[in-house]
Amino acid sequence: MRVTTRRVLLLVGSVAALMVTLHLGQQVLECQQVLSERRHRLMRPENEELVMVDANHVEYRYSKDMPLIFIGGVPRSGTTLMRAMLDAHPEVRCGEETRIIPRVLAMRQAWSKSGREKMRLDEAGVTDQVLDAAMQAFILEVIAKHGEPARYLCNKDPFTLKSSVYLSRLFPNSKFLLMVRDGRASVHSMITRKVTIAGFDLSSYRDCLTKWNKAIEVMYSQCLEIGRARCLPVYYEQLVLHPEQSMHNIMRFLDISWSDTVLHHEELIGKPGGVSLSKIERSTDQVIKPVNMEALSKWIGHIPGDVLQDMAHIAPMLARLGYDPYANPPNYGHPDPLVVNNTHRVTQNTSSSH
Repeated sequence: MRVTTRRVLLLVGSVAALMVTLHLGQQVLECQQVLSERRHRLMRPENEELVMVDANHVEYRYSKDMPLIFIGGVPRSGTTLMRAMLDAHPEVRCGEETRIIPRVLAMRQAWSKSGREKMRLDEAGVTDQVLDAAMQAFILEVIAKHGEPARYLCNKDPFTLKSSVYLSRLFPNSKFLLMVRDGRASVHSMITRKVTIAGFDLSSYRDCLTKWNKAIEVMYSQCLEIGRARCLPVYYEQLVLHPEQSMHNIMRFLDISWSDTVLHHEELIGKPGGVSLSKIERSTDQVIKPVNMEALSKWIGHIPGDVLQDMAHIAPMLARLGYDPYANPPNYGHPDPLVVNNTHRVTQNTSSSH
């Protein structure tokens, strides 16, 4: 009888212990599920989309896989004109320079170049994958939210194209427009308009041309590395002389439908869905005008003789890009009738205002 009672008590105890164990196990699983869900909410999934709604309640979804457009080049090479012409398209929004994107890219590059810093970051768990995901999210957020939403977004910060190979990895469907201009004209514009650029000595044509050469060499090499399917060099002179043909080529490259509005950006400045200009960007007073030849040859007669003599040595990228380093003035080509008419109007307006 005692044995039987003992067995019953053991059985009851075992069943109770099993039930407690099962209950605790269930509680643990529920806790893990709650923590997992909370962690999932805190972590940004890699394919997360940024959602924006425009004034007409149209929803736009942006992600790292969208076809972002990056416009860059050495400052004073026509980057503002290029972005204003694209901004005139009803489905494209570029907006003003963010200024912050090239700086963040430069910091990212510095971390990679420093072996010691990279080792410290890796030890802290801040790996390349973590940094790249953060860069993707940051750049996309800035581009998307610093202006009105549109079907196609583009960014114009001249020096971003010094990081075009890296950006092409971050945004696998992005495309790049590298603005190329005769370095003599770019440098003359920097100096006469007092455009401060880090590292450029604006009191010296020789120094500025040397720095121009270094900067455009980096950007052009990266453009070639990405390949013509994703990076298109756009020659400022040809854009100005033949805007319609140039813009047709650019729109085909970007795979965006044609709109005549890109040829008349000046008519859309400050209008809703049109071209927004910054009051403090140096090029603003020029891009309010229609496409014209005013700035093409302003540099002629202003560069010191000793610099002109050494031009091929100072700026070898001139010849590599197809410019004659000894031609003063060079022959950039013949303008379209539209550009001749625009230039005549601009010249008349300038004369009547003085």
